[in-house]
Formats: sequence, C-alpha cells, structure tokens
Amino acid sequence: MKHETVRASAFAMPLTNPAFPAGPYRFVNREYFIIQYRTDLEALRRIVPEPLAVSEPVVNYEFIRMPDSTGFGDYTESGQVIPVSYQGQAGSFVHQMFLNDHPPIAGGRELWGFPKKLAEPKLAVETDTLVGTLNYGSVRIATGTMGYKHRALDTATEARKLAAPNFLIKIIPHVDGTPRICELVRFHLEDITVKGAWTGPAALDLYSHALAPVAELPVLQVLSAKHIVADLTLGLGTVVHDYLSPGAPARRRAWSDILIEANVG
Repeated sequence: MKHETVRASAFAMPLTNPAFPAGPYRFVNREYFIIQYRTDLEALRRIVPEPLAVSEPVVNYEFIRMPDSTGFGDYTESGQVIPVSYQGQAGSFVHQMFLNDHPPIAGGRELWGFPKKLAEPKLAVETDTLVGTLNYGSVRIATGTMGYKHRALDTATEARKLAAPNFLIKIIPHVDGTPRICELVRFHLEDITVKGAWTGPAALDLYSHALAPVAELPVLQVLSAKHIVADLTLGLGTVVHDYLSPGAPARRRAWSDILIEANVG
C-alpha cells in the first residue's frame, strides 16, 4: 500500500478493517433511565478537570438502552455524568461509562474521548418497575429502580435538556507512553425527537470495585429520576481546551514518572 493510499484510507484502527464505520451515528428508540443524586462535593472537585467548574454536589447516574444505532448495533450502557459549567454555560461532564459492545467502545474512545470500558449493563421493565443493573465481570456495581411511568414529563423540556453541551477528556498516548493528545472535547446530541418521558419514585445503590469505581461518588440522597425514549444523532465534537498546548499549566510527563507517583501515593 502506497504512502498516499494510507493517508487517503486511514480512518480508524485497524487500517484495512476499522472497528466502526464513519458517521453520522443515528440512534432510534434510545432509552434513558437517569437517576440524579446528591453526593460529596469534594469528591466531585477531585474528579472534574479544569476549566470545567462544579457548582453543586450532583451526579446523574445513567442506564441507556440502544437497540438500533447506526454502525454500532444493539447495546446497553451505564455510568456517571456530572453537571458542570464551562465559561458560564451549563453542560455535563461524562465521567465514566461501561458498555457491552466493542464498536462503540472503540469509536467512542477514538473519536470523542468517551471514557468507555467493557462491562455488562442491563435495562428492562420487571412487572411494575424499571430496573437498571451494571455488572463488571460477575460483580454487581450498580442497581437502579424506578416506578414504571408513574407520571409523564414534558417532552419539549426533556429535548432541550438532551441538547445541552457535553464534555469529555480525550487522551491518546504516544508510542513512548507519554500523552500525545490530551484535550477537553465538547459535543452535542442533534436532531432530537423525544417520544416519551416519565418520572416516578426511584432508588440507587452503588458498590465498590477496584476497576469500576462508581461508588467513589457516593449516593447521599436520590433527588429525582426519569425515563426517556428518543431518536437522536450523536454529533461529532470540537476541541475547546488543549492540555498539552504551550500555554497549558502542566507539561508532559513520562509514563514511568506517573506510575512511580501513583505507587508512592
């Protein structure tokens, strides 16, 4: 394969058989179960990176069922999203996500910087209860429950909330282990049609795990919950902050130095 052919055909890994197709990425009947809860403010501040700002100790724990998604197929996702602000604009920081399908893991990490890892989330209706669960291997990490469709929510309001900006940290290492890309990325959900939205009484339990530390943002009080079904497009992102730019406060460090600091700490 000639040099110019590599440049023209390179889209994603692997070169000759990418793990996911080029977008746009459309989702049909995407189903959200979102439990908002109060947590420890200092724990949030240790996690959320500047220049994002945290104003209140709130986390959204999400279970998302995606039965029909362009190029990614049929899968389920679960994780934590934190309300933040960026230059005075309200949005959300995606802290960690766990899912059961390789193409959206690869695509999410490579394109946007989604913090995705392989696990086993589920979202289903059990008689009168909407139930979301997350297992990492055989270990239960999260369980969420809500009364099924107890009260309808305004679909236009929920569509506006889904359209708010989302933020991610995209990290791609160099071959020597140092970060080659370390950026704050902003993206939006687009062409949103909310088909239904409901709320009800809810509960959430999070459990400790070394490699899936959702419980490091403890549940102090469940504030609200909602169940949404929508069609939407996952828009591509823009870089709003480069942590490796010459003006950034922190400089690159060797990966060996990072490991040494972590072991000492």
